Parts: sequence; C-alpha cells; structure tokens
Amino acid sequence: MTMKQIMAGLFLSLLLVTGLSQAQTTGEDKLNQFVQHVETFQAAFEQTVIDPEGQVMEQAQGLFVLSRPGKFRWDYETPYPQKIVADGKNIWFYDVDLEQVTVKSQQEALAETPATLLSGELVPEDKYNINNLPSDDGLLWVELTPKQTESNFQAVTLAFDGDVLQQMIMRDSFDQRTRLTFTQVIENPKFKQDMFKFTPPTGIDVVGEAQQ
Repeated sequence: MTMKQIMAGLFLSLLLVTGLSQAQTTGEDKLNQFVQHVETFQAAFEQTVIDPEGQVMEQAQGLFVLSRPGKFRWDYETPYPQKIVADGKNIWFYDVDLEQVTVKSQQEALAETPATLLSGELVPEDKYNINNLPSDDGLLWVELTPKQTESNFQAVTLAFDGDVLQQMIMRDSFDQRTRLTFTQVIENPKFKQDMFKFTPPTGIDVVGEAQQ
C-alpha cells in the first residue's frame, strides 16, 4: 500500500467518524449545551401567533436579551412598541401606546410557564418529558412536555442550527402556537448593569406593586 493510499484511507476514516459524531448529536444535546454554556444571550426575534386551524393571528418583531438565571427582556418594536422586563424579582409589562405599566411578582407570574426554560439555571427533567424530534430541515429539534397535566401549556419545541438557538415554538392548552424565530444571535455578550432595570416613565400609570 502506497503512502497516498494510506493518507486517503485516513482521510475517509476521519470523514466517517465526523459524520457519525454529527449524526449522534441531538436536539437534547444542544439544549443541555445551551443551558451549560450560555449565560447571556441577545437576538432579534420575529414572533408569529398561529390559531389551531393554522391561520396567522398576530406577528411582531423586536429584540430579546437574556441573563441567566432569572433576567430577561423583550423589546417589541412592531407593530406596537411594548417592553417586558424581568429583573429577577419583578416582571414589568409596559404598553407604550396605552401609557400603562403592570408589575407582578416574577416568581408568581412565571411559575410553570415556558419562560423558565431558557432563563433558569437548569432544565428541570423532573418536570418535563424531553424528546428529540425527527428533522428534514437541517435543524436539531427537541420537544419538552410538562409532566403535570394541569399545566397551562402543552409543549415547547426548540430548534438549533448547529450550536445556535434558532426557533422556539410554544403550544398552549388551547392548541394555539407561538413561534419565535431568532436571528442576529450573540451568545455571552456583556450587558450594561442597568440592562434589566426598569423604571416607569414619569406620569405613567402603574398597576400592581413591585417586590423589594
């Protein structure tokens, strides 16, 4: 066997090993990797709400930022400006057009909701069944379904493009789906200290009481 044949054999072996490794990678692997290695996250998002018949009900766009554990914000830009800010204790909902802010205890407002999946420290396997889904679009899909039947949502499905979170689909108890598509993703960016601090604008009505 010539040296050229030996090198060709090694090259083919490397391709086979690499292909096998990629084939064995699952959506659950990528989810665990995200939870373990991504502490902060920033992305533009497009949100689409779809009714049980498959009709588009709403569409919106904006910016999502996350700092795990427990802090995130959604800045909706279109069609209506809104802000949702979770500071670790409280969650603030600011409707710019209505000139109204609603504040609730974050723990109470987000208990047993899909929001805790990305913002928490760990994916609670004792609360969710985790299943890898087949894919024909090149993405790695994983579905999480709550083990408690009285949960207010049926399932959350995540899609990863390589190592990057690309989609999140939430299906509620009425079979309505909310699809979030992420672009311009930045993992582990550094944020300013006041990124997740919300102060109601002067003259704006505030409903609720913030936890200190």
